[in-house]
Amino acid sequence: MLIIAEIGQAHEGSLGLALSYIDALAEAGVDAVKFQMHIAKAESSDFEPFRVRFSKQDKTRFDYWKRMEFSPEQWKILKDRCDEKEVEFLASPFSNAAVDLLEELEVKRYKIGSGEVNNFLLLEKISRTGKPIILSSGMSSFEELDQTAIFLKERKVDFSILQCTTSYPTLPKSYGLNVIGQLKERYRVPVGFSDHSAKTETLVAATALGAEILEFHIVFDRNSFGPDATSSIEIREVKNLIEAVRNIEISLNNPVDKSDNSDYSELKKIFEKSLSVNKDLPSGHQISFEDLESKKPSGYGIPALKFSEVIGKSLNRDISQWEFLNWNDVFK
Repeated sequence: MLIIAEIGQAHEGSLGLALSYIDALAEAGVDAVKFQMHIAKAESSDFEPFRVRFSKQDKTRFDYWKRMEFSPEQWKILKDRCDEKEVEFLASPFSNAAVDLLEELEVKRYKIGSGEVNNFLLLEKISRTGKPIILSSGMSSFEELDQTAIFLKERKVDFSILQCTTSYPTLPKSYGLNVIGQLKERYRVPVGFSDHSAKTETLVAATALGAEILEFHIVFDRNSFGPDATSSIEIREVKNLIEAVRNIEISLNNPVDKSDNSDYSELKKIFEKSLSVNKDLPSGHQISFEDLESKKPSGYGIPALKFSEVIGKSLNRDISQWEFLNWNDVFK
């Protein structure tokens, strides 16, 4: 299981805040921290509309991306901090120029955002690096994903696909957890789940359904400024989330053989029961259902599961209330 915490734009253009996120997430136990590498001049224009008009300080979407940029030197500082904290530095490029910069940083693999899945120019650029790709499928139909899968397979690129719903925050009816299995069957590649629900249970459910990669937006506080804050998991929730996911992962990797209960043989002796009688009964009495009780432990009387075999049989001795009933107490 690869657990990716997406810092995205939660750093608000602050190098110090970005470093704080890396430190906190490394402490929480994630495998990778993910950024978005935006180079405004290479990817955007003054014509790009806002997805959500959340900011009064950015006149255009281009201005927002410009404010979110880090310099190559600052990106190197962030990559080095990840290396120091032993978490993978991961970033989504949104331009070929960003790929060049990420190659200088010697990233291990690439994450492709939902809006770039059919950007074959960008995918060609990344394919030429020979490195693996993780695709988010949020805005793609199966037909579009088919085209991308063919494109990448022709170039012998190792790739995985994340079920993702591009809705902020995603409501339960739109999680698309059912798609995890469909992606596995259709593409025969590792499949994961990219979350925008801001709820840890969504990620636990995805794990139980076979997700091999989890990605989620994080923020120190969901009341923070920014377009993704309401769709993010808070840092304080991450440690418990990871513990839950790891436990589910252990369970899935250790299937239980329900046909073999030999491990419970001693416990069964304690918890299972033997037949007894619930009243004093004389010799010759014909046993009825109303005469019987079951008592722990097993092995001291006729097993309780065989109660029907003694009904109608006669006692060959007097038996006291709550005494165990054995086969030698009845006429055969």
